[in-house]
Parts: sequence; C-alpha cells; structure tokens
Amino acid sequence: MSDKSKDILRIEELRSVLRENSRRYYVDNNPVISDFEYDSLMRELEELEARYPHLATPDSPTRKVGSDLETQGMGENAEAGVRTDFVQRAHRYPMLSLSNTYSISEIEEFAARADKALGKGFSYCVELKFDGTAICLTYRNGELYRALTRGDGVQGDDVTRNAKMIAGIPRRLHGDYPAEFEIRGEILMPYKDFERLNAEREEAGEIPFANPRNAASGSLKLLDPSEVAHRGLCCTLYHIPAQSVTFPTHDEALSKASSWGLPVSDKRKICSDISEIKEYIDYWDKERRFLPYATDGIVIKINELEAQRTLGYTSKSPRWAVAFKFKAEEVCTRLNSIDYQVGRTGAVTPVANLEPVLLSGTVVKRATLNNGDQMALLDIRVGDYVFVEKGGEIIPKITGVDFSKRAAGLVPPVFPEVCPDCGTPLQKQEGEARCFCPNNLTCPQQIKGRILNFMSRKAMNIIGGKSMVDQLVNRGLVKGPADLYSLSKYELMSLDGWQERSAERLLASLAESRQVGFERVLFALGIPFVGETTAKALARHFRSIDKLMEVGREELEEVSDVGAVIAPSVVEFLSSEQHRDEISRLRAFGLRFEISQESGLLSSALEGKTIVISGNFSVSRDQIKEMIALHGGKNSGSLSARTSFLLAGDKPGPEKMRKCAQLQIPVLDEAAFRAMLPAVEEAMEPAPAQTVTELSLF
Repeated sequence: MSDKSKDILRIEELRSVLRENSRRYYVDNNPVISDFEYDSLMRELEELEARYPHLATPDSPTRKVGSDLETQGMGENAEAGVRTDFVQRAHRYPMLSLSNTYSISEIEEFAARADKALGKGFSYCVELKFDGTAICLTYRNGELYRALTRGDGVQGDDVTRNAKMIAGIPRRLHGDYPAEFEIRGEILMPYKDFERLNAEREEAGEIPFANPRNAASGSLKLLDPSEVAHRGLCCTLYHIPAQSVTFPTHDEALSKASSWGLPVSDKRKICSDISEIKEYIDYWDKERRFLPYATDGIVIKINELEAQRTLGYTSKSPRWAVAFKFKAEEVCTRLNSIDYQVGRTGAVTPVANLEPVLLSGTVVKRATLNNGDQMALLDIRVGDYVFVEKGGEIIPKITGVDFSKRAAGLVPPVFPEVCPDCGTPLQKQEGEARCFCPNNLTCPQQIKGRILNFMSRKAMNIIGGKSMVDQLVNRGLVKGPADLYSLSKYELMSLDGWQERSAERLLASLAESRQVGFERVLFALGIPFVGETTAKALARHFRSIDKLMEVGREELEEVSDVGAVIAPSVVEFLSSEQHRDEISRLRAFGLRFEISQESGLLSSALEGKTIVISGNFSVSRDQIKEMIALHGGKNSGSLSARTSFLLAGDKPGPEKMRKCAQLQIPVLDEAAFRAMLPAVEEAMEPAPAQTVTELSLF
C-alpha cells in the first residue's frame, strides 16, 4: 500500500475517532481520552488535510465545532433526570471554538502574525480558560431573556429555566445597560460542590462524575430546575459579541458588564507583548491550583475590537484569539493490585491500588481502570509502573504504562469470570464494554447499592449513608428496601456508633418517606435503566403499579422516554416473583403505588387520550409533556391506531404528518390544544427572528 493510500485511510480513521470522542465529551459527559490526546489527534488530521486539500470536507472535525445537542444520543453513563428534548434555538452570532496549543512557540507565532497584520497600536487581553460548559445569555430591557448552550455552534439548547437557578446569574440588571445584548461565558461547578455531589452519588450507588466540567454540563440539562439549584453551579462571563454593544476594547466591554451586575472574571490582564503573556501563563500555571474551580489554560485575545474585525475568522475559530492549554500534572507510581468492585446495577469495575503518590496537592492511592477492554488497551499488569493524572484536577486516571520499567515475568491480569462478591458467573452483553453480575437478588454489593439508591434524596429521601447500610446488610438485618421499615429502635441502637437519638431520627425519616409520591417510589425500586425521568413518565402514563405490572413490552414502548432497552427491563423486573413480593411488602408498609387526584393532577380534560407531539412550541417540549400529564393524558413517542391526536408545533416532522394522514389521526396546533384545558399556562416569550450578520466567539 502506498504512503498516500495509508494517509487517506488515516484521515478517515481520525475523523471517526474524533467524532466519537467529541460525542463522548460534549453529549455523554464521559470522555475516555485526555484533552491532550484529543488535541494531538486533531492536529494530526489538520496536517493531513493540509497535505491533501482535495480530501477536506465541510463536515470534518477540523471545520466543525463540537456539539452538545442531545439529538446525537445519550451514552451509557448519562445521568438520570437529564432532559433530552430541549427546544433548540439559533444563535444570533455563531458560537465558535478556540484554536488550542500546548506550545509557547505557537503563542509566539500567533503574536507575530498579529504584529504583521495589524502593525502597532494594539494590546492583548489574557484571561483564564475555565473548564466548564459554555453558555450564551441574552438580556432584554435589563432582564434575563434567554440562555442557550453552545450546541453545534449554530444552534443551542434553550436552558433558560435552569440558568435562572444558577447563583450569580442575575435575572435583573442595574445601571446603564443596552436595551438588548448577548454575553457569553462558562457554567462551572466549584470543587467543594463537585466533591459533595459525588459523595451523594456514591452513597446512592450511582457512578460519580469524572470531573467538574462533566458535572456542570450534566447539571445544566437536568429535568428539575430545583435540582439545578442544589448542584451549586456558578457562572463566569468573559465575552460580549462586538455586535451587541459598542466599546473600543474587549476589556472595557467586560468592565462595563461587571458594573451592570454580571459575574465577569476579575483575573484578566492587559499585556503589551509576548514576554508579559509568558509571565501571566507561568504565574497561573502554579496559582490555578488554589482557585475554587477548574481551569485548563489561558486565553489570549486581541483587545481592540476593530483589530478583531480586521483579523476575522476561520470556519471554526477566530484569528484574533488562541488558547494555551496546561498539560495535566502526571506522576509515575507502582500498580500494587487490582480490585473488582460491584455496583448497584451489577456492573463490575476494576480499580487500581497504587503505591501512594502526591499528585496536584493530594495523595493518590487508587484510580479507576473503567473496564476490561481499557485494561487490555493499556496492556497493564500488576507490578507495572503507571502514569497517573487527575482528570479535571480531581479524579485520578491511569493514562499509560512505563514499559521501560516493566519487570520480567509480569503477566496480564485476568478479569474475573465470576462475581467477586457472590460468585455468580458474570455476563457481558453484545456491544457493552462492562461485565455484569446477573444475581441482582442476593449479591450483597448489589443489595447495598439498591438500598442506597432507594434511600437517596431523589428517591425516598431517607437519612443515612453507606456505613449504616453496610452494617445493616452485613448483620443480616436488611436484605432489601422493605426491611428498612421493620427495623426497631433496639436493632438500630446495636449498630456501631448509634445511640437513641440517631435511631429515632432514622425512624422518623422512614415514617416521613411514606408520603413520597408514586413517581419517586417507582424510581426508588431501582429497575435497571429506569432513571428519574423515565420513572416519572411511566408513573404518569399508567397511574399505578398494578397497571404497570399488567402491560407488555409493546405498550411500554408507546411511552415517551421508553425504548427497546428500557421496556424489556421493566417487564423482566416486574415479572419477577421476588420483586413483586418486595413491592407487596412496601405497599403494606404504606408506600404509595398509585397516582391519585390529590397528587398533583390539575384536571381530567385529557383523560383517556394518548397524544404524540412534534415540532417546536412556545414553551419547551418537556413543559408540553408536563401539561398533558397534569391534565390526565398520556404521552407517546410514536403514532399508532391508539393515538388520539398529534399535537403539532412549528415545523412538525414531515414523516409524522404523513403517517397522521394515512391513519386519519387528527392534528391539533398549540392554540387548539390549550383551548381543551380548563386553565391556560403562561408561555415563555417566543424567540425573535435572527439574522447572522457577523461571526462571534464563544
């Protein structure tokens, strides 16, 4: 094979790898390679496309901004309760990405190009590069009008309701603000809130977030705005598109925004030459470790807005800005052993036990290895010296092996064939990277995980944590969630460290949990693949556990948020004699297994009606679904002979419209739908028509 043929194959391979890892980063919030690895692959593709310009395509990753739009699908680690149906709105000015470099020499080249193009009379504004998720805020008459994610750079998800719950984003400005303008920045999760959230997730038997960026991105798209408020997110703003306001410099625009009450970063500095830029980089490469949130580099921008216009843009990034990225701190230490941990769902995860080593200010002893495939890819062996870095400066991750230090005779680890906790043979489904223990009834670790999930705040909200559950299960006092309600004060006081007051508080919490609604009780059962959002959809569609236990896979798949994976999982779980017995016991203890009129239904105006929705509405699609459920209707994701009508918004799907005509299904617009309801809900103001007149950053 010729070198050219090899290069052509490599181009296609790189595009495929970059697209897959872009999806994992932006959509799944579950990256599997480091930023440095991703950027290196991108640079290789750029060089190959420059060598063969006739092979460059408009959809190449080198020419497109990474997209966080959920239409690309959700990964296996997607968080329960994350919405996938946001209204997508066009950005007035496209949100571009920055060119990245890890080389000071390339910053020097950037400065040299600016000197050549602009001559004298310009300066640089250098800022911290925040490691969060991008946001674009629009203020109209001093009030927060809209918040959009970056999306694919052309359009983003409308997250206005959630953005209003984030500390530091003002709903109302003060001072001499313009009638309307945009400002862009980053949603961040401070380290302390990240650690608190992961502790909560681990206690509930859920997979912790890999780093604060992933946590911030997932939190911004939660179904429940009140949960967004609980996450402790904050916002830092760093760019006003030049088209929105009139100022001579970028720095002056940000200073003015700060005077209006907006959370603008105060860490920026005006530099006159490359030496001052280097001083800023060197300073923050050390000092960033003392900041309360994650940063991953420095952004260098031409400060004068007229100079920015002169330099212009490429198809993907501005020519007047560049990002210098810090390399993650990395250490080398010995791998002493590998443990295999069993999670709530039965997933078995390998965890490396390391020779303790200082990394980014903390002592690291353990690091995840993700799954058997990752272990094989690393070619890792017990006794090896491995490279460890902290993803997002938080979660230790093994990135490679120092093969020069490998001792003779080391053998590859053998992933267990049976569950390390109960001895049941492990299973691995086709297309899955993880192995699972199928013994979800008596495997001790799965029992503990299910009980922690049952007790979690989003489920039954019962006080207590992992230490308590470990004792209860290990002593045989609890074998499932229902056993919690039969615990006595005497049994609780026998636990290590427990006194009368502790026992009374838990018993009171258990009594209070009996008032939790059916939607949360269904989520608390721990049905595989049924998260908070799906549990809510199932509960509102079928109204009771009895009805849910009667239906088959086909009827389940008619419910929104339920598909070919979730439906059989629900059927299998609710067909199990052991699970039915558990539900019967929980019902006997007073838990709610049906939705009554008093539990939040506003009317029965849509009772008996199965409704499919398509298109965009004056409010989010999720709010439309909420209206249907609150008035007694059922949401369905697909049209069938049982569909009562299609609710069509702006630009409904052509295929759905054709199928309605074939099946003679009525089509109603939003006005006709609202007329069916006894009360008209207040709608968000619709988006104005927007015209892209000039590109803008972020």
